[in-house]
Amino acid sequence: MSEAVFDRIKSDITEHPVMLYMKGTALFPQCGFSARVVQILTHLGVPFDTANVLEDDELRDGIKQFSNWPTVPQLYVKGEFIGGCDIVTEMFQSGELATLLTDKGIPHQQAA
Repeated sequence: MSEAVFDRIKSDITEHPVMLYMKGTALFPQCGFSARVVQILTHLGVPFDTANVLEDDELRDGIKQFSNWPTVPQLYVKGEFIGGCDIVTEMFQSGELATLLTDKGIPHQQAA
């Protein structure tokens, strides 16, 4: 994997407080798992940025190597890898995601 891809990922997760690597875009997710994470973040009113791994094979492979996590989507908050769809869903349901966002200073709404 090229250093350029790792540099791009490092830049993305540094510049964007909440960064989601996903299949598709926030407006048009192209897999159910990506759609679920977008739905959770949107429900919480979290401002987030995305990168569509389907547009760049090197990024799709690179993000998996960077995090040592085999699947996409992948959520980062303040540069920290949080997890994929299952972990984000569990954290949302338990309230742990809202707590993490609060602790990291990320604006959001409390889940109803």
